[in-house]
Amino acid sequence: MFHPENTTAARVLAPNREPILIRQPMRSLQTHEVLIRVSACGVCRTDLHLMRGELPMARYPMIPGHEVVGTVVEQGSDVSQWQVGDRVGVPWLGWACGECVYCRRGLENLCERAEFTGCTKDGGYAQYTIADSRFCLPIPGRYSDAEAAPLLCAGLIGYRAYRSAGAAENLGLYGFGAAAHLLAQVAHAQGRRVFAFTRPGDSQAQAFARELGAVWAGDSDVSPPEPLDAAILFAPAGSLVPAALATVRKGGRVVCAGIHMSDIPSFPYSLLWGERAVSSVANLTREDGREFMKIASEIELRPQVQLFPLEQASQALTALERGQVQGAAVLQP
Repeated sequence: MFHPENTTAARVLAPNREPILIRQPMRSLQTHEVLIRVSACGVCRTDLHLMRGELPMARYPMIPGHEVVGTVVEQGSDVSQWQVGDRVGVPWLGWACGECVYCRRGLENLCERAEFTGCTKDGGYAQYTIADSRFCLPIPGRYSDAEAAPLLCAGLIGYRAYRSAGAAENLGLYGFGAAAHLLAQVAHAQGRRVFAFTRPGDSQAQAFARELGAVWAGDSDVSPPEPLDAAILFAPAGSLVPAALATVRKGGRVVCAGIHMSDIPSFPYSLLWGERAVSSVANLTREDGREFMKIASEIELRPQVQLFPLEQASQALTALERGQVQGAAVLQP
């Protein structure tokens, strides 16, 4: 089997350092692992949090990237699901112990010893990456490699937050980036009414949301024309929690979908009263992945991607941070 001696990768050496291009030796495979030739890797806001030192579990130096699409080129021992030549996706959850109280309850996303791709184990900002075969996901054939990349986090975390929001007819999405532009299409296809909230004055993002089926799109600091049944927050701004609570009707939910958020300011109890609720989603499970990929195979999502070569990883992250990416940024080695 093919095994390269080295891989080119964009690596973050320490917190508050931009990724730099390096040549890194490729280690040998362990039990259950596969070597993957990367064809596309999505750029996620979590990668920004890693670069800024905002993830307490992160290890450095680290190769970011947890929306990885590529081809299996080598198998370790005890790999049965995948064959050399298969196209696979590598998501955020890279490993779970299967033994802790959370894993035993079917909540491997909360595993006490979980490993996360591009955070505690090297990810996909590289020509080649190594992943645990048991945590890789199939990719629906209707999507190109670049289109499939954002499905692996923006899509998956958006889907987990969507389920947590319940059967909301009027659904608000705060922050219309990679995750929201996919979730808006899923919700629209399933008969929900999407209300999109963007950075104040971002008319381009609002027009994009309406193109994807939103019935209304406006600034995040204004009230929608109708009460919401639920709201999902993708923007990492804690100030949006009380703002979203003010938009949901009694019994409504506000779901925080980010891994990191600025502090939530105090707010009057009256915003929460009426059996409203605030919750968060954390990570994902393999079952989430299988369910969402099935939906993605049935619904013709239109992931909008902006391509960057691997050597421009830093520029891609900057564009994401400045809100200059419509849809999702994707690196290609």
